[in-house]
Amino acid sequence: MSKRIAIVEDEAAIRENYAAGFRREGYTVDLFAARQPALQAFEARLPDLVVIDINLQDDVEGGFELCRRLRQMSDDLPIIFLTARDSEFDAVSGLRLGADDYLTKDISLPHLMARIAALFRRLDAMQRPESGQSLLRRGDLELDLDRMTVRWHDQPVGLTLTEFWMVHALARYPGHVKNRQQLMDAAQAVLDDNTITSHIKRIRRKFVAVDPGFDAIETAYGMGYRWLGSQ
Repeated sequence: MSKRIAIVEDEAAIRENYAAGFRREGYTVDLFAARQPALQAFEARLPDLVVIDINLQDDVEGGFELCRRLRQMSDDLPIIFLTARDSEFDAVSGLRLGADDYLTKDISLPHLMARIAALFRRLDAMQRPESGQSLLRRGDLELDLDRMTVRWHDQPVGLTLTEFWMVHALARYPGHVKNRQQLMDAAQAVLDDNTITSHIKRIRRKFVAVDPGFDAIETAYGMGYRWLGSQ
């Protein structure tokens, strides 16, 4: 069965252009011009990936609100912002809301397809049976690379796919500093420094929600971040 992608974009020509490209790649596509009809459809059935613009008709922050609601509905649904708004503030806001990627509309269609294919590869990995050989344990941390799940003190931590790979990059070699470029490479994403910082803050908040005493991610000022914990 083909993957189902939902596009939430208010400009019909742009919406149809992306849809045609996705269909050529074999995806099934659902199209929405506004937040409310999209949300109603998602409450009945979540797609496999959502591409969202921020400005949706008169709903200037509609994409942000939709992302917030989707993340409440699912921790691991891949969400991509695809928008003309290229400010750092908007990008950081989108990622803080839990989007896996923030892209601007000047991205080429082949590049967009490659990013989406990469997200789906990660999603497929989550659905493989647990092998028992793909667990990474570092003290109270457990990362399941097949299912792409995270547990801390035996409690699940709901990370996005981008956040998962950042934690994996840090925890794989405790005590080693990972700079921002290394974290970006691990996440297979092109992100600026401030966006990496926002991701780390969000990751910390998610662990703290499970364990208020969580302090396993240390900032190495001017260099990057390191994981503190058992080998």
